[in-house]
Amino acid sequence: MVIDFHTHIFPDEIAPKVVSRLASIIGMEPSIDGTVQGLRASMEKGGVNVSVILPVITAPHQFESVIRFGTYINETFGDDKDFQLVSFAGIHPACMDYKSKLQVIAENGFKGIKLHPNYQKTRFDDIQYMRIIYTASELGLTVVSHAGFDPSTPEEEFCTPDLALHVILETCAPKLVLAHLGGNEYYEESLEKLCGQNVYLDTSYSILHTSHEMLENIIHKHGSDKILFGSDAPWATQKDCVSRLNSLTGISQEDKDKIFSWNALKLLLNI
Repeated sequence: MVIDFHTHIFPDEIAPKVVSRLASIIGMEPSIDGTVQGLRASMEKGGVNVSVILPVITAPHQFESVIRFGTYINETFGDDKDFQLVSFAGIHPACMDYKSKLQVIAENGFKGIKLHPNYQKTRFDDIQYMRIIYTASELGLTVVSHAGFDPSTPEEEFCTPDLALHVILETCAPKLVLAHLGGNEYYEESLEKLCGQNVYLDTSYSILHTSHEMLENIIHKHGSDKILFGSDAPWATQKDCVSRLNSLTGISQEDKDKIFSWNALKLLLNI
């Protein structure tokens, strides 16, 4: 079984425009068109059984529309036996009523939320994020955050390994996930400062953009129990990401199974 813990899609009516705009910002061609059907076709090609969708809210007023789309995804594709989609919710740090919004998220059956410090223009150790992470943790929600460099803010650092470590130690959040191996393009620092801490690291995008040696070093030092497989589709091809993890000769099949599915199941099923 393969669970991709880090993917992105958009409503069909806006997907072409959104994906095109993002592609111009990050300077790369998407692997899929950003639609539900595009992702499910990618899953079939890549041997992915479940994709977790992580929406990014760039302004507080987007909360309701993201909840509506996520609810549609979960009700329509959440029980699919072949290519299941599980949507997380999102929240913006500037939301004044963050507690009630997180309560709505939990009551509507969402398993977690996505934060993006770069797109939300907020340092990860800002008190607004801390409060959200505390409350989300109390509600049993998983919190996934972008970590490291992002082309949208090339001159600004919003979630370095140092900032992430501050949050980890301050919040002690049991289900905090840092994307991109703890810091896109900060792999040495992530290996030094984050590996071994009480945090999950996902492999999204970075699995195709760092060496076999670094991937294996991070997995061994951090422990396979705290690594989640992710692609970052549409910004990476799911099939290529699956193949890359399978190609790591220094990682046992048991550890690969944990990364591909068992660790994600623990978070999604609260076990």
